[in-house]
Amino acid sequence: MSSPSPADAPDTSYVKMDKDTDLTDIGRHCQLEYCNQLDFLPFFCQSCKRTFCLDHRTEDSHKCENKGAWAERRRQAQLARPAAGEGRRMRDYVTEKPCAADNCKTTVGTSLVPGVHCATCNHDYCLKHRLREEHDCKNKTPVGARPAVNEQARSALAKLRAWGSAKKVQVSRALPKAKPTSASARMVAVTNLKKTAKGDAKLPPEKRVYLYVEAEAETTTAKNYKGEFFYSKDWVTGRVLDAAAKSLQVENVNNQSSDERDKLRVFHVEGGRVLEFNEKVGSALVSGNTIVLLRGIGPPPDLIEM
Repeated sequence: MSSPSPADAPDTSYVKMDKDTDLTDIGRHCQLEYCNQLDFLPFFCQSCKRTFCLDHRTEDSHKCENKGAWAERRRQAQLARPAAGEGRRMRDYVTEKPCAADNCKTTVGTSLVPGVHCATCNHDYCLKHRLREEHDCKNKTPVGARPAVNEQARSALAKLRAWGSAKKVQVSRALPKAKPTSASARMVAVTNLKKTAKGDAKLPPEKRVYLYVEAEAETTTAKNYKGEFFYSKDWVTGRVLDAAAKSLQVENVNNQSSDERDKLRVFHVEGGRVLEFNEKVGSALVSGNTIVLLRGIGPPPDLIEM
């Protein structure tokens, strides 16, 4: 006498006994207490492991003492079976998402449509579009890949770099020379600068940075394109630019134009570089330094030469 494995068992709690396993057996008696009928084709209960006749083969008819045990074993066996798509997961572990094929409205990642992941373009597709030819794989940008820079953008970037380099060379010829480099000469220059510099009188002396400020002659409407001013150490370069442009009557359209050719930049003569708009004055400049307002020289060199 043998019984099928729980995973392969039929959808009933009872099975027919295999008469071929033991030829000496000629029927079995029903094990229900008041029946005891001899049945030549008996049934075996998979829950209580007893034998019954045709009339008492079900769990309800023989009032099975272990009712439902076979169903639980079958359920556990089915759960232990590997799923059809085991070992192949969706790329980003999203349970449901639309098929990545153009104009396809199928939702993948469900129990009915698990989805197929394409390793070439890193997208997930329904069964209809799982082949590369079906979802136009060669023309799709793989997920996570850097977007290609087209020729037009490359050409524009090259022109901007060339223009910026030429402009910087041109500007470098017209920039003022740095003030005296010796310590004593600098001290004298700063002392004289403090006497003539203009600024907010309410600003505490310990917060002030005294600077020589200049602008290109062609960019200002004032007769004098040079000045001596003091600013707060806590200001950023952009705020100094706005104040200096106003004092020297230089047109400032930095907040109105996105074209780098129209923008004003602050060039630090002693440092030999263009200052970032967000640099703190106290960390980038010291009293006695010279800054120049220049238009159209582009961003700081490290951004143009990258």
